[in-house]
Amino acid sequence: QVRLVESGGGLVQAGGSLRLSCAASDIIFSIYRMGWYRQAPGKQRELVADITSDGRPNYADSVKGRFTISRVNANNTVCLQMNRLKPEDTAVYYCNARVWRDFWGQGTQVTVSS
Repeated sequence: QVRLVESGGGLVQAGGSLRLSCAASDIIFSIYRMGWYRQAPGKQRELVADITSDGRPNYADSVKGRFTISRVNANNTVCLQMNRLKPEDTAVYYCNARVWRDFWGQGTQVTVSS
């Protein structure tokens, strides 16, 4: 049974930082494209960043230069370092694993106060 578990969310003031982690189990982690998505109340889920199986990252324009995605295949872990956070970054952040289909974590709340 595939399982993705996010951690690291919380409440932070604008300009602060958080680091999100996603731990995967029952998955051949190294072959998956891994990503982070977010969804704010009343809005569509959107891609924040993803990273290919060989380590090439991709970022949404809104977070480029502030967020960094990384993966450690040996630990079945993908992380999202979030710096210079803004109130508009407030959302539930979801871990995603993709090859021929998508697997999703339960999400972790990130709240950025002004």
